[in-house]
Amino acid sequence: MNISRFMTGLALMLGAMTFGTIGFAQEKFPDKPIEVVIHSKYGGGTDVTARMMMIRTRKELDVDMSVTSQRGGSGAKAHQYALGKPRDGYTVLALTQTHLYTIARGKSPITIDDIVGVARAMDDPTFIAVSAAGPYMTLNDLIAASKDKALNWGVAQIGGTEHIGLAQFAKAAGINFKAVPFGSGAQMVQALMSGAIDATLPNVSEAGPQVADGTFRALAVLSEQRLKDFPDVATAIENGYQVKTSTTRGYWVLKGTPEDRIQILSDAMVKAMHNEIFVNYLKSSGLSVEDSVAGHEVWDQQIREEYAAAVQSLGELGLLK
Repeated sequence: MNISRFMTGLALMLGAMTFGTIGFAQEKFPDKPIEVVIHSKYGGGTDVTARMMMIRTRKELDVDMSVTSQRGGSGAKAHQYALGKPRDGYTVLALTQTHLYTIARGKSPITIDDIVGVARAMDDPTFIAVSAAGPYMTLNDLIAASKDKALNWGVAQIGGTEHIGLAQFAKAAGINFKAVPFGSGAQMVQALMSGAIDATLPNVSEAGPQVADGTFRALAVLSEQRLKDFPDVATAIENGYQVKTSTTRGYWVLKGTPEDRIQILSDAMVKAMHNEIFVNYLKSSGLSVEDSVAGHEVWDQQIREEYAAAVQSLGELGLLK
């Protein structure tokens, strides 16, 4: 009798376990709102890009999405916030290179191995730009002058994307430089217009209009290939310098998030960002969807490549612990 009751109980338990496993495997994702965490203020570029991405992604996923700002520590507070959330795909973080620099400098509670890229939203290449009223007509002119003395180059922040790109270019070209921080790309552009600096490395979205109207002379673009809207601007690679620099924005989740959910998020975001709403948003910044938007595998690989390059450059600049 006792054996019979034991076997009956065991059968019921196994049946419940099997049903539970099937139920989890068949659980719809997503079935509740998704939170997108940014590290910067509301109304800034990262916030606006996220909200533009979400317009159609909501429809693709059939759930609501919201933005939460966790400011502080150049991304570190957002990382800490994410660590307190389940790794279930319902917490997605916006990423810029700032996050990678914070991790590289040991100022984050996570490591690069904790990051899994979901989708890239924006890839904004960098020009090497000078004033059209200045003496530098070609990239070789600028390099030659920089071998004689360290010219003043505008950057947004010491240890930021422009500074790292400048260091990589200077190393490849064998030149000296003095980095002058201005706090933002807009202020860099203003400084070049006023003649306060010799050169700068603005993004297409920051200086495209000035290059187009002839105020600035773009001596090179630090991208893989020439840009559609600026076909006459050669890449640094064409000039013999293997340097690429751009400002990227994309989305990631913590390692441990189920792979199938990452793929669902990636597919939905990529499809949404090919809609005319997001396409026109990119166009307004001088960017194209073909060069900006990418899925999980491409973006995840790029994150790791950019991190490795940042670690090397920050180390050479003496900015690592």
